[in-house]
Amino acid sequence: MRITLSVIKADIGGYVGHSSTHPKVVERVREVVEEAKGKTIIDCDILTCGDDIAIVMTHTKGVDSEEIHGLAWKAFEEGTKVAKELKLYGAGQDLLSDSFSGNVKGLGPGVAEMEFEERPSEPVVVFFADKTSPSAWNLPLYEMFADPMNTAGLVIDPKMHEGFSFEVLDVYSGKAVKVRTPEELYDLLALIGSVSKYVIKNVYRNYDGEIAATASTQRLSLIAGKYVGKDDPVMIVRAQSGFPAVGEILEPFARPWIVEGWMRGSHNGPLMPTSFKDARPSRFDGPPRVIAAGYQVCQGKLIGPNDLFDDPAFDYAREEANKVANILRRQGIFEPHRLPSEEMEYTSLPKVLKKLENRFYDPEEVKGQIKGEVEKGDMD
Repeated sequence: MRITLSVIKADIGGYVGHSSTHPKVVERVREVVEEAKGKTIIDCDILTCGDDIAIVMTHTKGVDSEEIHGLAWKAFEEGTKVAKELKLYGAGQDLLSDSFSGNVKGLGPGVAEMEFEERPSEPVVVFFADKTSPSAWNLPLYEMFADPMNTAGLVIDPKMHEGFSFEVLDVYSGKAVKVRTPEELYDLLALIGSVSKYVIKNVYRNYDGEIAATASTQRLSLIAGKYVGKDDPVMIVRAQSGFPAVGEILEPFARPWIVEGWMRGSHNGPLMPTSFKDARPSRFDGPPRVIAAGYQVCQGKLIGPNDLFDDPAFDYAREEANKVANILRRQGIFEPHRLPSEEMEYTSLPKVLKKLENRFYDPEEVKGQIKGEVEKGDMD
């Protein structure tokens, strides 16, 4: 059976501030989507992380389906109505248009979709992060699909031994390049280490070209042309039987790393893996959180979710994330806690520079003028 798995997310109102979602908003989104079960879609589920809501759907309409995207848009619009009634903060902030135009890409919501032939057993993991950007997935995707020290299957599974190819997107130009590993591993790292510019969009198995993972790559600031916060990405990863085992997929998150986002989308911070119930960032609106929802796809039905980070084995990662958060918070508004100036393009920084542009001067010229004035005074 050929199935499409779509995950579409949006921030349509925070409760309170940017920390969480309101149950009434989530319920309204769920009601709209569930009305389409057995008609437009086969099955659905709703996930939340921080102030974001993700709609998980299975169907047979392929990626970029106008019907599926239209359903998600309608659900978010209905949820926004409730958010506005409750006067929630940032109600509808990820809906950057007053009308749907056939596809939610470019309109604000984040999208990760893949189409595949359902295997005899089809386990998938949906990752959902808050207070960070799509480049947060670069490091774990590299480790899952290209690092044999993380993924033993790259060495011992015949279907994985030929490696995986990564489709890497330049978020500024909109162009993508496919890089094959292990042959072009260093080329891959040269790109994806530049997290503000390059993000991994898809991963394919070299053995047969089968899709292995897909991630949302939308950057709201580039869509809106102004500061609108970070992008809170989603990602789908297929597991087992020629793909990394579930444990190999989760392993990169056992040690926190630093990602863009956190407070006002303008700070670096550690990505903390949490259970569903703890995905409510509040300290300085963070630190950034990520959840992992495990599903078995069975004839298009979603069996789950299994809360995969609700495991004491990830307690050390959470403890380390808090330690890193303390160190970075000591920096206050100073880099490297605050993002570098090129990443502050859509905040107040350009206005500050504009205000001060005529007051910049060459200190060497001024020093010469002062020296000349002093010498003239001595002569007088």
